[in-house]
Amino acid sequence: MPHYNVLFLCTGNSARSIMAEAIMNRKGRGNFTAFSAGSHPAGTVRPEAIRQLEKAGLDATGARSKSWDEFSTPDSPHLSFVFTVCDNAANEVCPIWPGQPMTAHWGIPDPATVQGTSNEIDRAFSQAFQALDRRISLFLSLPLGTLDGFAIQKEIDKIGKQ
Repeated sequence: MPHYNVLFLCTGNSARSIMAEAIMNRKGRGNFTAFSAGSHPAGTVRPEAIRQLEKAGLDATGARSKSWDEFSTPDSPHLSFVFTVCDNAANEVCPIWPGQPMTAHWGIPDPATVQGTSNEIDRAFSQAFQALDRRISLFLSLPLGTLDGFAIQKEIDKIGKQ
């Protein structure tokens, strides 16, 4: 199986894209290398996102909020797929990505905007994590080696609507 590089984008790169990166790196079993970035990085990763990752047994070591500029240079990893996971990043003008990746929008409600008790906030982060996990699992089940580019694009767009 070929190797694929996947970039998850969000505006702040503090929660959803960080969780998606960790999920893909675990579930991709070496066939996929995931990265995450933000158009306007928050500078810190939300502690609730770290707790979700740890609760799921995923490694949060090295998780950091970073700019998408790190992935738009000629020496950046050549990307196979770029997924936006928040509405703001989906509407922004993106850089030119090395590798001319396929792109799709997989919008997930922002758990960082939820206000309430700590249980309500944790539940919002858990729901975002589960939605990302479900979409990544669907993506990983695609027979990428046997589908043409148009079929892959159709499938990754469909995953974003689920």
